[in-house]
Amino acid sequence: MLYRSTRGNSEPVTAAGAIRLGIAPDGGLFVPAEEVFVNPGELALMAGMSYQQRAVRILQMFLTDFTPGEIGDCVEGAYGAAKFDVPEVAPLEKLDGHLYVLELWHGPTCAFKDMALQLLPRLLPRAAGKVGEDREIAILVATSGDTGTAALEGFRDVPGTRIIVFFPARGVSEVQRLQMVTQEGGNVHVVAVDGNFDQTQSGVKAIFTDPAVIEAIDRQGYRFSSANSINWGRLVPQVVYYFSAYADLLARGEIRPGETVNFVVPTGNFGNILAAYYARRMGLPVGCLVCASNRNNVLTDFIRTGTYDRTREFYRTISPSMDILISSNLERLLYDVTGGDAVRVRGWMEELQANGHYRVDGETLEKIQSVFWSDFAGDPATVETIRRVYRKYGYLMDTHTAVGMYVYERYLEATGDTRKTVLVSTASPFKFNQSVAAAILGEEAVRGKGEFELLEILSRVTGMPVPGGLKDLDKKPVRHTLIVAPGEMKRVVQELLTR
Repeated sequence: MLYRSTRGNSEPVTAAGAIRLGIAPDGGLFVPAEEVFVNPGELALMAGMSYQQRAVRILQMFLTDFTPGEIGDCVEGAYGAAKFDVPEVAPLEKLDGHLYVLELWHGPTCAFKDMALQLLPRLLPRAAGKVGEDREIAILVATSGDTGTAALEGFRDVPGTRIIVFFPARGVSEVQRLQMVTQEGGNVHVVAVDGNFDQTQSGVKAIFTDPAVIEAIDRQGYRFSSANSINWGRLVPQVVYYFSAYADLLARGEIRPGETVNFVVPTGNFGNILAAYYARRMGLPVGCLVCASNRNNVLTDFIRTGTYDRTREFYRTISPSMDILISSNLERLLYDVTGGDAVRVRGWMEELQANGHYRVDGETLEKIQSVFWSDFAGDPATVETIRRVYRKYGYLMDTHTAVGMYVYERYLEATGDTRKTVLVSTASPFKFNQSVAAAILGEEAVRGKGEFELLEILSRVTGMPVPGGLKDLDKKPVRHTLIVAPGEMKRVVQELLTR
């Protein structure tokens, strides 16, 4: 299996090459050069498999230059009992006769990013070896909160790697911030950026494609790679849990073989829902993919109108991991729905860079709308959804999952589509405990209380234990205190890699 750039000006590479590079030399994203299919018989077999076995089966189809043994070792290390607090890894909870919640937050940092970022650090050193890379890998990450936390934990003290995580100084929750700035590890660096996530992400992309910076770090003995979902090695593990959710429904007798299901995905950078799209393209019986946005509803507007416009006001919301106006992975979708038309994709991306917006043609929009439906939830609707779901089902959702739930309810009203549906839950409710506690206990009950006091209150009220990855986080020493302007990111990377 070879991988091509979405912009068409880079040579195809192997899976190992795509993982090691992260982003293509021409600034595009790597995508598979061949289609991959899972037939109904294989899907039926997955119903009797563990999550780890399902992961090996799917990953083998894409990572063809890795041996089955190598993939198996990586999977066992990533999804074992030492990392995830439930044996199912990604358990499926039933809310009612047609709605299920796929919990992707049982890993060490309590967010769905663990599903990929426990695996990528095991794949990346092997990938580097396969392409003859003898330099140390410098991993750059831009995060709106959860990616950075999961990447730091995943790459901590991994030999042959250094990791630098940039996050918007005022764009993450206190729990997310402390998870990053207290991170241990001799190879990790954390830098706050005095700007929003889009400035942070654009700064990292600019570093990846700056010949002068690349040459400078090459002289220092490093080669850049990425742990963001622009890296195929980050995205492909996410395909697995959509197959796993479907296989669990089959195993429980909740659906018939071949029955279509819908997925509702809260997303900002479009990676999580893109993985569901790839699963659908591989033959997973998926009907509609419901794209749920918060007030930064650039994706909703795009799916409805075909115009992508990031030149709008940026909002800080109570679902901060979705506070994004530049959804990088949308480029991969555009490449696929245009039949691999790199010229058109490159033109749209150049328009976005130069003018802040682009508009796709009618045929492309029609193809997107045949699969995707979208709406958004503001903060008041998100809070009310957390409260209502807890009272109705006794189920506690975080702020991002609640955005998904609200949008799903709008989808039902608009379409009447009552097919079995899986709502993707992206974070533990304890990770955004201030908003969650206010939703179920009232504003008065939380006023004046810190996030870590609220962890204990939320646990006591709900009977749910505080996740180990969050407990006593406020008592750990702060190890990373650097704050920089967006324009200083290139300089800081070079300085950190000389230490």
